[in-house]
Amino acid sequence: MDAPPAKGGPSLVIQLGVLVVLTAAAAGMGWFSGGLLTSGKSGEEAHAPAAGGHGTEAKEGGHEAAGPASETVIALPAITTNIASPPDVWVRMEVSLVLDAPPETADLAGAVSQDLIAYIRTIKMHEIEGASGFRHLRENLDERASIRSDGHVKQVLIRTLLFE
Repeated sequence: MDAPPAKGGPSLVIQLGVLVVLTAAAAGMGWFSGGLLTSGKSGEEAHAPAAGGHGTEAKEGGHEAAGPASETVIALPAITTNIASPPDVWVRMEVSLVLDAPPETADLAGAVSQDLIAYIRTIKMHEIEGASGFRHLRENLDERASIRSDGHVKQVLIRTLLFE
């Protein structure tokens, strides 16, 4: 009896050719998506003040504004408190406030700091886990600081955030 003929697959040259084409396509797609991600810089870079925060030009949507903005950056004292649940978890957070102008009153930073402490004490650990939880925390801190300062605080910059 004759053995059935062996099934012939694609040759080694064809397999290597397909591998090279797929690798080149993957590299090209990665380069293209990287270019899209870096060219559309918005958010933090478009609104972050330069060092010192005085006399920097504001950028809106990647375009420079017509005149200089007078933003002020104030570093708050470190916030150390526990959270609502679990109550044995402590938070140490260092933040800075980006204001649209120098503060009119000396107690603005203290009032915002106290409000942020009060908010941190109401959050639960599961609410701030992961990237989306951190994003929500930042948005809530920005909103509370803006309300407490009558709209003068434009952004809360979280410098350090430590849970113990």
